[in-house]
Amino acid sequence: MDNNEIQFVAENCVVQINILTDDLFQVKMIRPEEEIIDSIAIYKKNWPMLKPRIIEKEKYFEIETNKLRLRINYNPYRMEVYDKEGDLILADLAHKGLGFEKEGSKVRAVKALTLEDKFYGLGERTGFLNKRGEYHELWNFDQSSPHVHSTKHMYKSIPFLLGLRGKKAYGIFFDNTFLSRFDLGKESEDYFYFEADGGSLNYYVFYGPSLKTVVQRYTELTGRIELPPLWALGFQQSRYSYFPQDKVYEIAETFRKKEIPCDVIYLDIDYMDGYRVFTWDRERFPDPEKMLADLKEQGFKVVTIVDPGIKKDPDYWIYNEAMENRYLCMDRFGFPFVGKVWPGDSVFPDFSQTEVREWWAEKNREFVKIGIDGIWNDMNEPALLEGESKTMPLDIIHKNDGREITHAEFHNLYGTYMSIAAKAGLLKARPDERPFVLTRASFAGIQRFAAVWTGDNRSFWEHMAMSIPMLTTLGLSGVTFAGADIGGFDFDANPELFARWIQLGICYPFCRVHSAVQTRDQEPWSFGPEVEKVAKEYISLRYRLLPYLYNLFYRASITGEPIMQPLLFRYQDDEKVHNLNDQFMLGEAIMVAPVLHPGKDSRAVYLPEGEWYDFHTGEKYSGRRSILVDAPLSKMPIFIKAGSIIPMYPVVNYIGEKEIEELSLLIYPGPEAEYLYYEDDGKSFDYWEGKYNLTSFKAEFGHKSVNLTIVPQVNEYDSPLKYYKIILKGMADLNKVMVNGVEIEGIVVDNDLVIKLPVDEKF
Repeated sequence: MDNNEIQFVAENCVVQINILTDDLFQVKMIRPEEEIIDSIAIYKKNWPMLKPRIIEKEKYFEIETNKLRLRINYNPYRMEVYDKEGDLILADLAHKGLGFEKEGSKVRAVKALTLEDKFYGLGERTGFLNKRGEYHELWNFDQSSPHVHSTKHMYKSIPFLLGLRGKKAYGIFFDNTFLSRFDLGKESEDYFYFEADGGSLNYYVFYGPSLKTVVQRYTELTGRIELPPLWALGFQQSRYSYFPQDKVYEIAETFRKKEIPCDVIYLDIDYMDGYRVFTWDRERFPDPEKMLADLKEQGFKVVTIVDPGIKKDPDYWIYNEAMENRYLCMDRFGFPFVGKVWPGDSVFPDFSQTEVREWWAEKNREFVKIGIDGIWNDMNEPALLEGESKTMPLDIIHKNDGREITHAEFHNLYGTYMSIAAKAGLLKARPDERPFVLTRASFAGIQRFAAVWTGDNRSFWEHMAMSIPMLTTLGLSGVTFAGADIGGFDFDANPELFARWIQLGICYPFCRVHSAVQTRDQEPWSFGPEVEKVAKEYISLRYRLLPYLYNLFYRASITGEPIMQPLLFRYQDDEKVHNLNDQFMLGEAIMVAPVLHPGKDSRAVYLPEGEWYDFHTGEKYSGRRSILVDAPLSKMPIFIKAGSIIPMYPVVNYIGEKEIEELSLLIYPGPEAEYLYYEDDGKSFDYWEGKYNLTSFKAEFGHKSVNLTIVPQVNEYDSPLKYYKIILKGMADLNKVMVNGVEIEGIVVDNDLVIKLPVDEKF
């Protein structure tokens, strides 16, 4: 044993177990002359020193931490993982011997399966939350066919599996970038396995017992989201494509005329000159500099699409630079790989090289300096428009800073490394502003570099419903700044579908409407006055909820906790939510139950334990039961957990339109309610230097009385806030309200008691 590392010899390999924490260890099975190298997913590499206890027996030895006991059987090798109560959490399948199988270059680990095992995670997958009995392949792919439950390949590969055995959760992260497969009991009810077409058998095992603990530890290993610019949480409008320039003006002016909040307009590939990246079509956009400045005056940010394909054109300076410096993906004979994408014949940057990423970052920097606010990376699986595989051949060479690898190993990393370069370019252009990058393809750990969306969905009710388990699963997999194209990308939404989807979409962490060429218009006003009213109301609700959402992002940056959560994340012991796919939590306080079927004006809602308040009516319900809720087209059911405090802003047309001077705090009664409110400037990195505010709000409820305590814990940001508007929900009959020991009078509004307090008042 060396430090936290235990090595021993098994059949044809050395097994190395690294104990990283009491509830996390790494397993490496190293074949002769093999070197195992961490992927880009691994963020934290230095862990505190532990002194696990080693107990040696005749046929096995055990490694004990404060939470786990690993038993290593000698002959044949077999690893078993027990918790401190002696419950078996995970075990190699006995008759499989070594615990991994090698077929050519393939590596595989096989684990025993029990009847009570349920599986979650694996990032962007179609289908339902519980993956038990399913088979999944992880290979980044331009999945333009309609997404269905059995879709094999999607745009992102995140080989992080969460298991639930009874009431105890564990996780497995398979740090392998080749095409990988997870068979979760489809082949046999006796075992599950994970394998890859090459590389090493290198994986991490996490123990909960709560899913929350597993996700927190996983994001400690792979990194957590940095706080995005606040404007990126606003409503965003996109289409393939808005052109010419006058059309962009028209869209912007209509949002402002109708006072429908919007912060971002996207430009898809038709803004380019012949689809050449980092160019403008000067006929369609004769003065993009002025257009960007004019949009900024109206409060709009502009995000432009950038694809990796570089048009093969000797008159195109980007192509010439890439060729001259050999920055491109090459075949085994040393010639640049050429594939067809939107510009026609194109070559592709080799993002495995630091030099190439720095070059691409510089191109992004030069491009955005005229006033572009964010970069949208698309087609970066990398995708081709022709060929059965729709990507480059697996034997294409990536130089990888001196350790040459083939595309078979780098394919799933291509989109992540492109996003790293885009983020670097934005930081070069505006070093004092938080960057915004959106990517379609990625690998585990992408949360450190970019937001994501789920690709080319359809305007189908089924796709709207599928977005809930897809996005909550991404959240469980560490990727919380995620969304789906609201309204559906391809096909045509109808008014009812768009209204229901906009209601759901305002709860996505990444909130964007997007639609394809030759589909019907899909702006909030495109479906008639009734739907426009619904869209305006719910987009406005998102802006009211911005401080709550921003605080969820803050919590995600600290703990890795997802923003959009499946109910099982909060209520793991309740089996009724283990595969509940049509409801979700926004943080711990807000539960959302969208209408996901046409022609419905009511729906059943399951309420977990505790008490819940209908957000719209204020009616109170007890939990652990299902209720039938009215849901006309104008209403999406939303429930607030008893004992919650919800911070809200007034509605603005865009973030930064005016300084927010009043923060509303909706307080829902319970035994007590607590909230820690985070605030910073929403745009700079000053919060890294401690320039932020943290204020603790606590409400204790007595018989017709409330005792409210407000305590600033950190006060290093010069906030524009001047007032707290305390809204005591459903408590109009209170006799006494104390704030920091001082009795305060309020006014009754409907059934609420409302109190306005100066922020700087000393009680």
